[in-house]
Amino acid sequence: MPEAQTLAVETEGAPVLALRPAIHLDHCVIHVGEWERSNAFYRDVVGAEIIARGAGFAYRFGGVQLNCHGPGVHAEPVAAEPVMPGNSDLCFRWSGSLDEAIAHLTAHGVPVELGPVERHGAAGAGQSVYFRDPDGSLLEFITYPTE
Repeated sequence: MPEAQTLAVETEGAPVLALRPAIHLDHCVIHVGEWERSNAFYRDVVGAEIIARGAGFAYRFGGVQLNCHGPGVHAEPVAAEPVMPGNSDLCFRWSGSLDEAIAHLTAHGVPVELGPVERHGAAGAGQSVYFRDPDGSLLEFITYPTE
């Protein structure tokens, strides 16, 4: 992901007159109730690289990161209604088949709550399965057609 990528800005049907910096999601925040349990889950089930951050951790997925609030972490500033354990809703792109995603979850003892179901994500129409992290946050694996 280029650091200095720029995108064309169109103004009311006129030719491209200006450039603006590209905007990409860098990180978002979840809150976990217990580090060891959550670190194991996000590492083993979701495939995160665990990054130590002061008293807490972050979960990195390539160029995107989940910063974690949790025991011993006192973040400033926070949202008007700070995220709490169990109230996040996140979708992760699964690169294999949905059957493989379900088998992966089953192998880790994680029940599928819903799915397969059709959903629309960043790449358009796909198929998803839903499950929960140890705190109860809703997670989703989505796959997209390969054709």
